Amino acid sequence: MYVILTKMLNRTLNTFLDFNPETSEKLVSLFEEVSLKKGVSFARKGKYSRKIGFVTSGVLRAFYSNDKGEEYNKTFFTKGSFLGAYSSLVTGQINKIDIDCLTDCKILVADFSAITSLYDTYPSIERLARILAEQFFVSKEKREIELVTLEAKERYEIFKQQHPNCL
Repeated sequence: MYVILTKMLNRTLNTFLDFNPETSEKLVSLFEEVSLKKGVSFARKGKYSRKIGFVTSGVLRAFYSNDKGEEYNKTFFTKGSFLGAYSSLVTGQINKIDIDCLTDCKILVADFSAITSLYDTYPSIERLARILAEQFFVSKEKREIELVTLEAKERYEIFKQQHPNCL
C-alpha cells in the first residue's frame, strides 16, 4: 500500500514541478504512512508542530478555538492536500490552531526540518515549498474576501462545491 501512496504523492509533486528522479526519490523517501482514526489530532493548539503531511484518504479540519470554547473553521484538508500547522512550522512558535481528523485518515508524514535541510542540495524542493506557500496565500486571501463579501449561505454553497466529501 505504501508504494501506491508514494506514487500518488509523486504524481502530485510532479504537477507542481518536473522533478528529476533523484530529487523526487529523495523527497518522497522522507515520508512515512500514518493512519489516524476519526477524532484524532494531527496538530494541537498550544503545541509545537514538527510534521507536514500529504492526505491520501480522509478529511481533516483546521480550526481556531477561543477561550469560550467557540470554534471557527479555518480550512479542510482532503485527499491530495498537503497539511500542517504552517505558522508553527515556519516560525518555530506554538500552534494557534488544531487540526483534527473528521474521518479515519491515511497521511504520508515527514519531518518538516528534514525537508528544509534539503533546500541547498535540491533547489527544486525549495522551489516547490515556495509554490505551495504561494498557493496557500492565494487560497487564504480568497477565503478572507469571501468572509467579508458573501453571506453565510453563499459561503456554504461554495464550501459544498469545494468539499463534497465533507458533507
